[in-house]
Amino acid sequence: MKKHFIKVVLSCAIVMGSFTACKNSSSSSKNVSRATGWKINAKEGGFQYNSDFKEQETPPGTVFIEGGTFTKGKVQDDIMHDWNNTPTQQHVQSFYMDETEVTNVMYLEYLDYLKAVYPPENPNYANIYKGALPDTLVWRNRLGFNETMTNNYLRHPAYAEYPVVGVNWVQATQYAEWRTDRVNEAMLEREGYLAQDSKYQVLNGEIDGTFSTEAYLNNPESVYGGEIDSLQGKQKRDSINVFAKRSSGIIMPEYRLPTETEWEYAAQALVGSREYNNYRGRKKYPWEGDYTRNGQRVGRGDQLANFKQGKGDYGGIAGWSDDGADITAQVKSYKPNDFGLYDMAGNVSEWVADVYRPIVDDEISDFNYYRGNVFLKKAIGEDGKVEILTDKIVYDTLPNGKIVAINLPGEIKEVPVTDEETYLRTNFDQSDNRGYRDGDPGSSRFFARFNDEEDNRKMYDSPKHKVDRDSTGKILRQYDTSNYRTSLINDEVRVYKGGSWRDRAFWLDPSQRRYLPQYMATDDIGFRCAMSRVGSKSKTKNKTIRHKKAR
Repeated sequence: MKKHFIKVVLSCAIVMGSFTACKNSSSSSKNVSRATGWKINAKEGGFQYNSDFKEQETPPGTVFIEGGTFTKGKVQDDIMHDWNNTPTQQHVQSFYMDETEVTNVMYLEYLDYLKAVYPPENPNYANIYKGALPDTLVWRNRLGFNETMTNNYLRHPAYAEYPVVGVNWVQATQYAEWRTDRVNEAMLEREGYLAQDSKYQVLNGEIDGTFSTEAYLNNPESVYGGEIDSLQGKQKRDSINVFAKRSSGIIMPEYRLPTETEWEYAAQALVGSREYNNYRGRKKYPWEGDYTRNGQRVGRGDQLANFKQGKGDYGGIAGWSDDGADITAQVKSYKPNDFGLYDMAGNVSEWVADVYRPIVDDEISDFNYYRGNVFLKKAIGEDGKVEILTDKIVYDTLPNGKIVAINLPGEIKEVPVTDEETYLRTNFDQSDNRGYRDGDPGSSRFFARFNDEEDNRKMYDSPKHKVDRDSTGKILRQYDTSNYRTSLINDEVRVYKGGSWRDRAFWLDPSQRRYLPQYMATDDIGFRCAMSRVGSKSKTKNKTIRHKKAR
């Protein structure tokens, strides 16, 4: 009996020893290079890398959208006869998207930051804050009394959780850039690369400078006006500055506007209609069924979105069947779609990243389709380092005369790619690709054969209004009065998707698409942000469904 007990104890010890050895071997192997056998993350120095990285963290305010294939566009109900949404099969990579539109209170936080860091009373900064302000006059109507919204919609707390409107496409993209920097700033604080609450020192004026993600990655000593040494966090070792890199796995990709393909895929949310390896039919709206009213016992007859129901009818008869809104509605007023996204139909239409063209060229790309690429590179100074815009602010005067800041102090200067980057490449040959293969003569390989006179016969010949200044600096706005313009389409016209509180149900179809110049704003267009996912396609391993053998 005693011998048997000793055998059992020895056997357990051997098993435990083997388990411990395997565990130690497993944990140490990821810190040993499979290429050279050298240590990774050794205290003595050498190659440093985040070998413990699991997967990308879900960014604040967003939900995960697992990518896949779907049919983009439809031909049914083409009442506008645009023929601009012909069905094409597309594949979308996984990404993250805001669960709601950007709200007034979210945008006010942005304005508050700009006002604190770049005081508008400073002549050098005056146009930064002013250029970011939404156009509250979009509410005005020649024959309608809407002054209450003009004066209150953006700032009154009663509208805090309502989608922001009056924001043009340019302003929306700049908000996304600002949001990227603020989120990454908070991430670096959380992980100990920056001292706790260092971001508030900028707001309080204790630090003369701000944080830019790209500037931090390329030249960390330049952020916070060169005072980052005083803001080092607990990661600082032996009085040596420690900075996060892309390989640290802490810096998130940029917030941005979703592409049209991403937006449509997310709005359709066909994942809820999946049956094995197929979709059960096709959705007309982001919800199941072909009707705009709820058919379930609970809430039967209630509207499923905020839209215009008929002429002079923006919400229905007051009471239980009303859609609950005459203008916009508070976000999350209606049920989310199968991805967990709210108001992907109704409430406000939304800007997407794409330049508008009436055709989708799926022959050249059926993977992450997007028209609007302008490839840039970081400007390199005479010292061989990236060029940081320390004092200079780059402004742009939009066609309507509005002045917006394109680059803020502390950001990296970017320039178009040159022949050095495009020489003998097959995947791109120029910096600006917005008009690539769009039917315009300029997209033809025979374009050089046209002389100057024929060159004017462009397919997309839109009006060219001009904004100039006189000798006193006064803005002069000149209208293009030509009767020979053939189109409203140009490279500054952007797509917006989804129906709004002003639209009939037809526009609630996720595949419908419209366009507007990127410098214009309305009272029924808002936006939400997206972020690309890095790494695996899904968050969980797909489980194989095994079927019982049929008898």
